[in-house]
Amino acid sequence: MKTILVRPVAGNRSRAIVQVGPLPLPAALGRSGRTSRKREGDGATPIAAMPLLHGFLRGDRLCAPASGLSLRRIRPSMLWCDAPSHPSYNRLVRAPFRPSHEEMQRADELYDICLVLDWNVTSRRRHCGSAIFFHLARPGYEPTAGCIAVSRRDMLRILPHLRRGTTVRVL
Repeated sequence: MKTILVRPVAGNRSRAIVQVGPLPLPAALGRSGRTSRKREGDGATPIAAMPLLHGFLRGDRLCAPASGLSLRRIRPSMLWCDAPSHPSYNRLVRAPFRPSHEEMQRADELYDICLVLDWNVTSRRRHCGSAIFFHLARPGYEPTAGCIAVSRRDMLRILPHLRRGTTVRVL
């Protein structure tokens, strides 16, 4: 799979259709909808073409699914820095870590499968958004903090077709 399209749903800025080949899948977007001017904490999903880099998996909750994408098992010490002034901004860090961060091993299931999109990762700019992931959706496809989220069932269906460099294009 080379490109996955993410099209907004008319009348609901935090919902989308993820098009994987001929397969349309419901998805959640950021609580603020989409933006071409992504800023840290704005709750918006960037309008951009973002290659998949790698992923994370809660190996204590599910067996490693088939995928051409590298999936790393999440450990309790794994955090993601979202502090724009820190040198590790938008990077995986290890606990203990005092600056602002997200826990990768969440109590809910959102990051049981969590794919890292290349938004502000390989070419980083302070305050331009961090932790933009393709992960599992909450029940009812509640809005995300800026990520793209699909159901566990749908993620497991598409994972075998994903590779490093598969582009997720938010329209």
